[in-house]
Amino acid sequence: MAQSSGHVSYVAVTVPIAIVMTVLCLFLANAVTYARRPTTYIVGGDDGWDPVVPMDTWARGKTFYAGDILEFKYDYQRFNLIVVNRTGYETCEANVGAIEYSSGDDKIQLNYGYNYFIGTYTPEDCTTGLKMAIKALAPR
Repeated sequence: MAQSSGHVSYVAVTVPIAIVMTVLCLFLANAVTYARRPTTYIVGGDDGWDPVVPMDTWARGKTFYAGDILEFKYDYQRFNLIVVNRTGYETCEANVGAIEYSSGDDKIQLNYGYNYFIGTYTPEDCTTGLKMAIKALAPR
């Protein structure tokens, strides 16, 4: 009977590793090719950030991901927007630490897992629907 030398051929080891590496590279290249680019949303569509459009209705059915950009277009002499906490959103009152925007063309880039409660200082406009709550999901 012939005895095995107990040595593994260099070729026998490197070929399977090369195949695995090639498949892995193709998989990663495919993932990068189909990676989702951030989407910019004009909040409120053609009407912009205006009480004419209930903002929660506008946001309904849309899925927002980290990296997406919300662009708010509005008449800065009539409106503003403010990022508040949940209580500020529910009561239409700015909380301590709320962030105000008032340029008339503001952009907010969404961060993963963060809940955004966005409204306005004007209680009448806020209670009639000039507010929205969204959550940024993980990018796909």
